[in-house]
Amino acid sequence: AETATMTRSPAEAVRETVEVPRAPAPAAAALEPAPEPAPEALVPEQLTPSRRLFVSRVVGGAAATAALATVGYGTHGVLRGPRVKRVTVPLAKLPRAAHGFRIAVVSDIHLGPILGRAHARRVVDAINGTQPDLIAVVGDMVDGTVSDLGPAAEPLADLRARHGAYFVTGNHEYFSGAAQWVDHVRELGMRPLENARVEIDGFDLAGVNDLAGESEGEGPDFARALGDRDRTRASVLLAHQPVVIHDAVRHGVDLQLSGHTHGGQLWPGNFIAGLANPTVAGLERYEDTQLYVSRGAGAWGPPVRVGASSDITVVQLASRRT
Repeated sequence: AETATMTRSPAEAVRETVEVPRAPAPAAAALEPAPEPAPEALVPEQLTPSRRLFVSRVVGGAAATAALATVGYGTHGVLRGPRVKRVTVPLAKLPRAAHGFRIAVVSDIHLGPILGRAHARRVVDAINGTQPDLIAVVGDMVDGTVSDLGPAAEPLADLRARHGAYFVTGNHEYFSGAAQWVDHVRELGMRPLENARVEIDGFDLAGVNDLAGESEGEGPDFARALGDRDRTRASVLLAHQPVVIHDAVRHGVDLQLSGHTHGGQLWPGNFIAGLANPTVAGLERYEDTQLYVSRGAGAWGPPVRVGASSDITVVQLASRRT
């Protein structure tokens, strides 16, 4: 091996001793793997126009379905007919002999183009089924004239109670010919109380015209209905609108029975009714006078009720005397 090396030419020896330059080592950063692109699943697809359109359609469809279901349920509740409620109201002046006296209170039947004769029949059957001692129809019985709705109201002639059925006007009667309806009510066997009073066993029953009658000179007259009565006797007042409760308090009424509010009928009507009426539904006390407001047996406008089902209330009077 040494001999072979010694015999090489100087040029060959130079070529052997010349080192071939190496490429510089790559930087440390260059050795790290490149970051992988984000998976498609992590991309916020909801921000894309197509995704927003899809979501909006789903939400809109769900809202429409819920609205239709609610309206359908509310309509079914009205067309099914009112449910019967029962409430006991103690009256300090009521004698023991009248303890347990039952008054079937019905308001806001609203007979009209939609709620017609079949609706009247359902109301009558529900009332008669309670076997009341007295029936109080506290206004807004109709939404139309006698000529248009007389046949629809005919089933009301079948109302039955030991002490009869009594009627006071509501604001809608004055939109539909109140005088004609008062006459027709008599023909149906009910007794109108036009700012009048009758004596029932153990208490006085009074009724006043609705406030809407003031435009025709036939508004409520509390002095005429209650002014000369014996205040030692218990008294029950029929008045369509709850707002007259303050007049009832001044005249020493023990219990006022009203309607008008429909209990709000459907949202947001409950808030509107609450602004316009002292009580929207149920029993409340104002000084020495109690006020009961029925939600009514029908509906005004669309035949829909949501959160305020229609009712007929049997008010049972209770004596506090032993």
